Amino acid sequence: MQVVVVEVPERGNRAHLVHDGASALVVDPPRDWRPLELAAEEAGVRIVAVADTHVHNDYVSGAPGLARRHGADYWLSADERVTVDRTGVRGGDILGVGDLVVQVLSTPGHTLHHQSFLVTDPESGARSVLSGGSLLHGTVGRTDLVDPLLSRMMGRAQWESARQLGALDDEVALHPTHGFGSLCAATSATDAVHGTVGDERAVNPVLWTPRDAWVEALVAGFGPVPRYYRHMSALNRAGAGATPVLAPAEIDEDEVHAAVRAGSWVLDLRRRHAFARAHLTGSVNIEDCPQLATYAGWLVPWGADVVLVSVSPDDLAAGVHDLAQIGIAVRATHLLGPVGTWADSTDYRVADWATYSRVARQPHPRSVTLDVRLDAEYHASHLPDSLHVPLHDLEAAIPRLPAGQVWVHCRSGFRAAIAASLLARRGRDVVLVTDDWEQIASTGLATVAGRPAA
Repeated sequence: MQVVVVEVPERGNRAHLVHDGASALVVDPPRDWRPLELAAEEAGVRIVAVADTHVHNDYVSGAPGLARRHGADYWLSADERVTVDRTGVRGGDILGVGDLVVQVLSTPGHTLHHQSFLVTDPESGARSVLSGGSLLHGTVGRTDLVDPLLSRMMGRAQWESARQLGALDDEVALHPTHGFGSLCAATSATDAVHGTVGDERAVNPVLWTPRDAWVEALVAGFGPVPRYYRHMSALNRAGAGATPVLAPAEIDEDEVHAAVRAGSWVLDLRRRHAFARAHLTGSVNIEDCPQLATYAGWLVPWGADVVLVSVSPDDLAAGVHDLAQIGIAVRATHLLGPVGTWADSTDYRVADWATYSRVARQPHPRSVTLDVRLDAEYHASHLPDSLHVPLHDLEAAIPRLPAGQVWVHCRSGFRAAIAASLLARRGRDVVLVTDDWEQIASTGLATVAGRPAA
């Protein structure tokens, strides 16, 4: 038995190809299944089964389309309500993939009908468990995505499921889908590339903490849920991943400005410093990187018209690809010409913490320091006079911000750059602080911890 791990960094996930040298099972493929096909081709194996451990909340599954393309079975819990063709499986079912034996394990908690797949090689005795969003490296999948009101009930189910997987033999290899940057993980996962069930007994609190205490700690630690998550289940139940992605139109600069005036979201994928120096008025900066789709899906209203602009054709292609993985169709793209040739552009300042420190210690016109990090980051350490609005809440909060120049920061500058562009789009005078938060210690600026006074 061989398990080929295929990284999906833009989703913080992993997909897996499990094979015996001739026949293969694919587990939890993304909408772009081509890397898994390439892995199968390189291994010289035929894909005979494709499985989803659960109906995914964070991406459009490629399982139905991959199964259809290869004439393979698509395995999904028989208890899930879907309109896509599938082979319904239940806990206890024993299935075959070539010489490999696959046992379906019922492991609810991340979702109501979540399943794991225990794969055994009868010849060598080797076993691997594909655990999806159940037992992860050092943590588990979060339990509030189906319905926040059910998070404790689902937490108790997740504890039972993790204990079931934790009772497997020490040498069973553990291969989760989530936990590598995915917001489907309850807490930060370990950096393990390969791991076993035995490894988890030493590092995973779910395997030694009493149930009720563990559930309360789990629920208390949940962060915000990206808004686009609420749409993924319906898309996956309808098999949206089997639908081809339509290529966007290529439009000129006049059409981009018209799109801005019409209320479209024009996303500029360039690096933050280039955007700050000059950008098309009304555009929003989200750098092309693995987090692009997460933040675009979080901030752009679902169903809004989306146009991408950049100086790089490769960045535009990557942006279209990454947004399609969460079901966002880009209507059009525009390749920017040289700076200075644009009909309507604007800019704003960029500063580091040293500059901020000098300005903060001198008399100056009324200004606002805006921290757009998550609640937990802000409560751990923040500037005492800063205003806190997490990035995902900023668009709605902009009209209520105090008047004056806005100095905006986050932890590394990525989220602050998005925030700065949102503020500039609304006509605010903004300064982007793009230094890492850790650099603030060298300036002598005081920071405090805890929640601000009510």
